[in-house]
Amino acid sequence: MRTTRLLFAAIAATLAMSAPVHAGRSCQEVKPDAATVQKALQLALRTREALDASGAPVGLVGRVGRDLSKNGLRYSHMAIAHRDHPKGRWFLTHMLNECGTGASSLYDEGLGNFFLDDVFVFEALIVIPTPDLQARLLAVMATPLPLNLHQKSYSLIAHPFSTRHQNSNQWVLEQIAAALAPAGAVASRADAQRLLRERGYAPGAISIGPFERIGARLFAANVYFNDHSNDEMQAGRYQAVTVESVIRFVEQMQTLGTRQIVRLP
Repeated sequence: MRTTRLLFAAIAATLAMSAPVHAGRSCQEVKPDAATVQKALQLALRTREALDASGAPVGLVGRVGRDLSKNGLRYSHMAIAHRDHPKGRWFLTHMLNECGTGASSLYDEGLGNFFLDDVFVFEALIVIPTPDLQARLLAVMATPLPLNLHQKSYSLIAHPFSTRHQNSNQWVLEQIAAALAPAGAVASRADAQRLLRERGYAPGAISIGPFERIGARLFAANVYFNDHSNDEMQAGRYQAVTVESVIRFVEQMQTLGTRQIVRLP
């Protein structure tokens, strides 16, 4: 136990962890055990080392928060990492669903907190855009656009080309769209989605069977179907912004610099 305490203290100091936030986390009030905390902090430290080694001022970080393998997906959630964030080195800005509700907010978090948030597998995806997109993303994040492109109504399967709801990865994608656009061309979510259509963004898909859909309607406050077509409902496959589809788009735009996976044994 003494070893765990020392490791926690050393890494927490190194990572400059923010105060914990509870939005977007499991609604169960379960304290993580020492082994989970240790792994989360180890992954955070290795991720920070990889980000430092990249020399980039900004990057994208994905985590495995749930098992999405039945949809052919690995990563569930993505954030924008800032090297010189006003709150500390390598803070992440991302959108989180408020526990047990259909609402969301934007948060800045340290890497330690990010990997303590309902992690299914201790693995991180680090994507460093090209220098041009890095500069453009930083310029966007220094304006009111991140707030303007945030929709408080959250849906896990929010339609990529609807402004009614939004999921966490969609918020990141729309920041990227704003960064790719000429200055001033994107002032709203509708503008960002128009650019994504024009540039050929291809959404991912989430499978939800009819019984799962009924259960979601009855019991889940963060899954909406009213922005999807009847064809999607009949097929049980819903277009959504996934981490993988964000990466494909960045690659398609020839703005992907490097991609790295950090995984604990």
